[in-house]
Amino acid sequence: MNKLIFANLLHRPLRSVISVLAVAIEVIMILSIVAIFTGMLNDQNRRTNGIGADLMLLPSNASLFNGLGSPSMPVRDEDVLLKLPHVTVVSPAIQKIATSGSVEILYGIDYESFNALKPFVYLAGGRFQGPNDAIIDAVFAQVRNPATGKPYQVGDTVMIYHHPFRVSGIVEQGKGGRRLIPLETMAQLVDAPGMASIFYIKCDSPANDDLVMEEIRSTRGFENNTLTTVDSWLDQMTPSKIPGFNLSLEIITGIAVIVGFLVIFQSMYTAVLERTREIGVLKSMGASKFTIMGVVLRETAVLAAAGVILGIAGTYGVRLLMSHFFPTMNFEITGRWVLQAAGIGFVGSLCGALYPAWMAARKDPIDALAYE
Repeated sequence: MNKLIFANLLHRPLRSVISVLAVAIEVIMILSIVAIFTGMLNDQNRRTNGIGADLMLLPSNASLFNGLGSPSMPVRDEDVLLKLPHVTVVSPAIQKIATSGSVEILYGIDYESFNALKPFVYLAGGRFQGPNDAIIDAVFAQVRNPATGKPYQVGDTVMIYHHPFRVSGIVEQGKGGRRLIPLETMAQLVDAPGMASIFYIKCDSPANDDLVMEEIRSTRGFENNTLTTVDSWLDQMTPSKIPGFNLSLEIITGIAVIVGFLVIFQSMYTAVLERTREIGVLKSMGASKFTIMGVVLRETAVLAAAGVILGIAGTYGVRLLMSHFFPTMNFEITGRWVLQAAGIGFVGSLCGALYPAWMAARKDPIDALAYE
C-alpha cells in the first residue's frame, strides 16, 4: 500500500509539487510574520533595558508602547528631578520613529547624562564632536553606505531626516537606538527646541524605585506625567499585551490555513476523480472504506510533511535574505512557533483532504469499475 501511495504521488509530479509548495508557503507566512513582530519587539526590549535607566518619565499624552510621546517636556526639568532624593542621573532624550528603509526609533540624547546611565562601549571612534555628529551601533554599521558601497566607518556620512551626519563613533549594540544624535540637533529637526520626549532616570538603588516614583508624582508639574519603571515597561512589551499583535497574527494564520486547505482540497479532490477505476479495483479486492480513506489521507500526510519541512527550511532562507537586505531588522525564529506552524500546516492539510477521502470511500465498486 505504501508503494501505491508514493507511486500515485510520483505519477502526478506537478500536482504534488504544487501541493507541497502550498503547505510550505503556509508555514513560511506564519513563521515569517511571527519572526518579524517578535524580533522587533524583543530587540527593542533588549536595547531599552541596555540604556541602564531604572525609571522612564514621559508626557501625559505618551503611549507606553515604545515609550513614544511628543517632545513637550522642558529639558530644564532635569534640574528639578536631580534635586529629588535617591535620584543620581537624569537624562533627557527625544525619540522619533523613522520609516525610511525600515522602521526605526531614532534617539536624540544628551551625551553626558545618557552615557552616565551606562557607559557606551566603543568599537571605533568616540563621542560627538559637533552638532552634526552621530553615533551608530555595530549592527547599523554593517549596512552598506550608499556612497562607498561598504559598511559604515568612522568619518562616513549617514543621512538622518534628510540631513547629513558624520559618524563620530561605532558602539556595541544594545544601548537604545541604532543611530543617536545630539539632543539639541534632534530638537531642531523636530521643531521642538529645549524640549524632550522622555527622561531616563537612574536611582541610587533599585530598592528605591517606588519611593522615587512617589516623590516625582508629588512634585508640582509632574502630577499627570506618565511614569513607569523600566522593568514594568518590559513586562508590558509582550505580544499578548500589545494591541493588534494577536489579531494580526490570527488574520495571517487564517489566510495561510485557507490557502493551504483549498490547494490540498482541490488536489486530492481531482486525484480522487481521476482514480475512480483504481478505487473500484481496491474495493473489489476487499478494501474497506477506512482503507480507502487511509490511502487518500496518507498521501496527504506525505505531501503535508514535505511541505512543512520545505516551509521551515524556506523560513530560514527568508532570514538569510532579511539579514542581507535588512541587517538592522531582527528576524527571530522560535522553536515553539516552528512546532505550532508545523502543526497548523499538517492538520490543515489533512482537514482539506477529509472530504475527498470520504467521497472516495463512498464510491460504489461496480460503478467505479465501469467508469471511463
